Amino acid sequence: MSGRSPQTVTKKELVNRISDQTKQTKVTVKDILQAFLDEIIGELAQGNRLEFREFGVFEVKERAARQAQNPRTLEKVTVPAKRVVKFKVGRTMRERVIEAHENARRAQAAQRQPPPARGPTAPVPPRPPASNSPF
Repeated sequence: MSGRSPQTVTKKELVNRISDQTKQTKVTVKDILQAFLDEIIGELAQGNRLEFREFGVFEVKERAARQAQNPRTLEKVTVPAKRVVKFKVGRTMRERVIEAHENARRAQAAQRQPPPARGPTAPVPPRPPASNSPF
């Protein structure tokens, strides 16, 4: 990364950015964004797959029931089957995330480079010969 921890971007922040970019009111943008998110949730709840080209694919996967073990008591427990939402990143998003990461890495490496030497350095004096004396 770029030496700083990732920041959390909220829906409110996205609404503010989109409102500024589109010159729409924040209320309008918030309503549209919420309607979009509600539609995604509704489609996934029905088990449908959502594909946004270049962005990614949301889909519901079934996880089978399985046996697990409580690490504290070592008791065997049954974990029931469940449905989970999976997201597979699209090509454009993957490329942009990788590119941003590589650019941040290059910037860090450039900052770590030692400054160039300035002129000749003073010679290191020779060490005195080793002595067999215990002192």
